[in-house]
Amino acid sequence: MADEVLRVVEDGDRVVATLNRPATRNAIDQELVDRLHDLCDELEGAPRVLVLTGAGGVFASGADIGQLRDRRADDARRGINTHVFDRISRLPLPVIAAVDGYALGGGAELAYAADIRIATTDVRIGNPEPGLGIIAAAGATWRLPRIVGHARAAELLLTGRVLGAEEALAWGIFSSVHPPADLEAAAHAIVDRVVANDPLAIRHTKTALNAPADAHPAIDLALQAELFESPEKQRRMTAFLERRKT
Repeated sequence: MADEVLRVVEDGDRVVATLNRPATRNAIDQELVDRLHDLCDELEGAPRVLVLTGAGGVFASGADIGQLRDRRADDARRGINTHVFDRISRLPLPVIAAVDGYALGGGAELAYAADIRIATTDVRIGNPEPGLGIIAAAGATWRLPRIVGHARAAELLLTGRVLGAEEALAWGIFSSVHPPADLEAAAHAIVDRVVANDPLAIRHTKTALNAPADAHPAIDLALQAELFESPEKQRRMTAFLERRKT
């Protein structure tokens, strides 16, 4: 387990996956991408809430520059990181990125693919790709504007700025910031709140949240129509009304 580039711990209704390449500050290489695909295979078949985090006080320092330097045009078109991050973003149940230390380049883009992002006071997040002669092509150019707005996304991506915890929280990249020792507990507290809800309602909420603007309101109404016929909706609403009587 300690030697795995992705440590995966399954605990009933949740899975915690820890990026674990300490010698490279958890840089994302092909092996790690392959393990993330394996994890997606599992969670697409047996959905659970996913918590993504990094070992050693670092989330992910970026893509592995040693491998990235040798990639050519055909490799770019393959979207090595893009496709696995997209799979993560489309997992049926929520993904929570619990980010400590550096989340740079591809590491930031992995965090952007999560539904909920929380961080520690030590976080440093940004996309310095243009300084290395490339763009942030694994999701930042379309996910980050949805998170922080176009103007702020443009500033971050065009300047290569790296934000600390206070500014990243103010910008809305993270929903909360915690001392490093409290990060894991904070992530599990969010999972606890998610799993207390109806799983199908959570899945449909995520689908609606990720839908393009022109899909609304039709997609919301279609998803709601399915839920209105759900036995779980009937059970939960009946229980609510009975509690209110007491």
